[in-house]
Amino acid sequence: MSPETGAESRKDDLVSRPEDAWTASSRRPRIVALDVVRGFALCGILLVNVQPIANAGAVVLAPEGSAGGGLGLFTTQRFFPIFSLLFGVGFSLLLESAADRADRPRVILLRRLLVLLAAGLAHHVLLWQGDILTAYAVVGLLVLLPSTWLPRWAVAGLAAVAVAASLITGGGQLTLIPGLFLLGSALTRYGVIDRIGRSARGPAVLGLVLAAGAAPALWWQAGLRLGDREFPLALATAGLLVAGVYVCALLLLLRTPVRRALQAVFAPLGRMALTNYLTATVLVLLVAPLPGGPPHAWSPATVFSIAGAVLALQWAWSALWLRRFRQGPLEWLWRWATWARRPPLRRPRAPLPSGFTTTA
Repeated sequence: MSPETGAESRKDDLVSRPEDAWTASSRRPRIVALDVVRGFALCGILLVNVQPIANAGAVVLAPEGSAGGGLGLFTTQRFFPIFSLLFGVGFSLLLESAADRADRPRVILLRRLLVLLAAGLAHHVLLWQGDILTAYAVVGLLVLLPSTWLPRWAVAGLAAVAVAASLITGGGQLTLIPGLFLLGSALTRYGVIDRIGRSARGPAVLGLVLAAGAAPALWWQAGLRLGDREFPLALATAGLLVAGVYVCALLLLLRTPVRRALQAVFAPLGRMALTNYLTATVLVLLVAPLPGGPPHAWSPATVFSIAGAVLALQWAWSALWLRRFRQGPLEWLWRWATWARRPPLRRPRAPLPSGFTTTA
């Protein structure tokens, strides 16, 4: 096999082809690398959210001792930036698809965000007050949707300004969402996402730069306490840099022999991210009484055990479901509401070999 053939093979592993004429006409091929990164982020988000979900009261507790040191250096506020960036990516990918298929593509996007807002409000009111979907929908309506009328250079500039403003003002993760949304949108509009699997040089160089910045940022954060004035800035800065390192590392690993394992583990979770995000809340609330004691006092081993059990169940469910169906159940309903027409759910059956027939 020539180097060119090998590179093309690796690229094909990161992009799934349309399964039939309907998918070929209705959407671009899935970028599997995005599913892997999304699934990875989903795992980290659940790990961070286990204790806050289990608390489930008016006050959302952060894991004790996790914000300034120990496990928190590599988990707290490290995964939501990835998820937020991918939301902006997905939004712009949908806009491209809608522009090819509808006379009023922004109406499609508006419906999608309104349905997400309804789902987020239901999740917030009925299950957990730490829901992020409501914020995503509101920011999408106020920032992402209007940005579709702007040139891509303006979107990129606004992304940089919004992220910098959030860091300078010491805002929390909610204030970072607009900038990350716009950054994801800009990356898509500049074609970066379409080229995500073509070269290892970009992720390698960017990952080294981000790692060089993450090391002192982590040291800075570890030396601060939660109440220190500089702590929010240190947490957010380290979070963005570490999140970037995670993404670059995954993209590099996807060009190695371990890509099959990464796809098998993370892609099913990522393809059903909405279903898994919402059902994780239910599962954590069901098992929360078992360990005993207040959730904020649980040991890291308890948190890992709960998160691991939930993720193992969701992975098995997702992998089995996607063998027969194109999308997760909530993703399918969301797509139905977005396009205002029912999309196919079941995968087409493989054609029978020549000479075989079926009987009624």
